[in-house]
Order: sequence, then structure tokens, then C-alpha cells
Amino acid sequence: MQMYSESDVDTSCLADSQITILGYGSQGRAHALNLKDSGFNVVVGLRKSGASWAKAEADGLVVMEPNDSVKTAKIVMFLTPDMVQKSLYESVVDDIDTGATLMFAHGFAVHYKQIEARSDLNVALIAPKGPGGLVRRQYEEGHGVPCLVAVDQDASGDALKIALAYSAGIGGARAGVIETTFAEETETDLFGEQAVLCGGATELIVAGFETLVEAGYQPEVAYYEVMHELKLIVDLLHEGGLRKMHKFISDTAAWGDMISGPRVVDESSRAAMKGILTDIQDGTFARNWIAENQNGMPEFKRKMQADLDHPIEKVGADLRSHMDWLED
Repeated sequence: MQMYSESDVDTSCLADSQITILGYGSQGRAHALNLKDSGFNVVVGLRKSGASWAKAEADGLVVMEPNDSVKTAKIVMFLTPDMVQKSLYESVVDDIDTGATLMFAHGFAVHYKQIEARSDLNVALIAPKGPGGLVRRQYEEGHGVPCLVAVDQDASGDALKIALAYSAGIGGARAGVIETTFAEETETDLFGEQAVLCGGATELIVAGFETLVEAGYQPEVAYYEVMHELKLIVDLLHEGGLRKMHKFISDTAAWGDMISGPRVVDESSRAAMKGILTDIQDGTFARNWIAENQNGMPEFKRKMQADLDHPIEKVGADLRSHMDWLED
């Protein structure tokens, strides 16, 4: 493993250089403001007709139309949704200066050949391991969110140096930057989302809720046990791994964890995880997701609505309305 810290980074390579951020969502806003506060020359590329233009201006940033924003940029960071990046690149590529660095916070579009960059351009990745709000908050508090760094195309010979300088600008080098590849970042990120963090966790929560309700328990009590209290356990895991979780839960909970966890996540679950990973590695997931977008996302919309219509959502909304601290 190669990890870089602030002492390994030379930010002078970006002195007086323009960094263009395309997109102003959660990550876009965090990157732009952190870089600006670090003393870099930042421009945000947005459609003037979009809702984010006024927000970026109110944050004190220079905002231009995408084509204008890239013309004098040394770095062009794509922080728009994955499925938008191909068309965005195609619309601005002729205006990107020779020898610039294309940068991404997730490798999907490059790894799955949606974007095949001009040969004179560097292609690099800085992927913070946290949402944009956390990237901004940690920076403001003098800390940073760990990042992954990768280089897919090193036209100038200093793509890694440039990417590391960028990581320092957003605060990532404070917490450590691990070198990886576009393939590893993309495939592990997709797997984590699908098998554990989003897909696996939400299916487990809903299945637990349904099991308790079908057995005759009150939906509100079931919600507390399988959804509400999950944050307490995740916080312990996040702060100190399995060791801290076991230190702060009861012996009864720990015993139940060790004897019952393997009954839920058994060999069939592990086989399903391997199948998910294979679909990611061989491009099946990417092809299906790209096709779904091109078709107007009917299945995405249907499945999303089914999630939002599930009884756990109504029960949860009612209970959370009494938890005024959540608004903080």
C-alpha cells in the first residue's frame, strides 16, 4: 500500500493555475470551496439556466458556462452524475487546453470507456471516502477525509503530482491518500454500495422490519429495533471497528451477533456477493445501468417508488417527527 500525507505533496505545481469544477452538487460545492479556501484559483462550470448558478455565486465563487470555464483550466474536475459525464465531456473537450488534467471523483465513466480522453490530456482520480458535506465540514474543522488517488493516463509525466496537489487542496492529504487504480476504485466502490452500504443494508433493514411486523409486533417498535438503532452500531464501527462495537454493546448482544449473524449472511449470501462482484467486473452492471438511463429509467423509477411506498417509510416519518434533534 502506498499512502501519501501532506508532507509528500508539493502544491506549487498548481500555483497560479485555474482549477475548473464541473458541477455543484454535494461534492462539487465541497471541492470548490475547499480549494478556494486553500488559496487556489477556482472556477465553477455550470449552465446559467440551472439552479446551482446562483448558489455558487452566493458562495463567492467565479461561475462560467462549462465551455468557457475549461478554456484556461489546468485541471478540469468532473463532479456531475456518472451518466452525464460522457455527454458533458463531448461538449467541452474541444475547449480544453492542451496538456490539461481531467480529474474524476469516481472512475465509472473512464473505467467503462464512456470517456476516452484525448492523448494529450492527463486523466487522474481523487476520490474522497465520504459525502461532500463531510468533506467540507472536516476541512473547516482543520481535518480531512481520506482519499484514493489514481492515474489512468499520464501524458505530462506529472499527473500523480498534480492529483496529490489537488488532494491537499480539498483537505484529503491531511487524512491520507492511498494510491489505487481506476479499476480498483470503481469496482470496489460499486460493490460496497450494492452489497453492503446501500443494497445490502437497506434490504436487511426492510426484511427485519417485515419479519417482526408479520409476527405481530408493533411497526413502531420494529422500526426502532431495525432502523433507528442501526446508527448507534454504525457509529461504533466507524469510530473503532469491531473491537469498539463489542466493547460498548452488551454481552447478550455480542453473543447474538456471533451466533446469528452467520445465519443471515451465510454461504448463499456470500455467493450472491460474488455474483454481484462478477457483474461489476465484467461490465454487466455498467451496461445495464447505461441502457436503463438511455431508456428513460422506467425500472429505476418503479423500484424507487416501491421503496418510498413501503410501510417502513410512513412509520419512520411519523416517529422521526417527534425527534426534533434530527433537524440539527
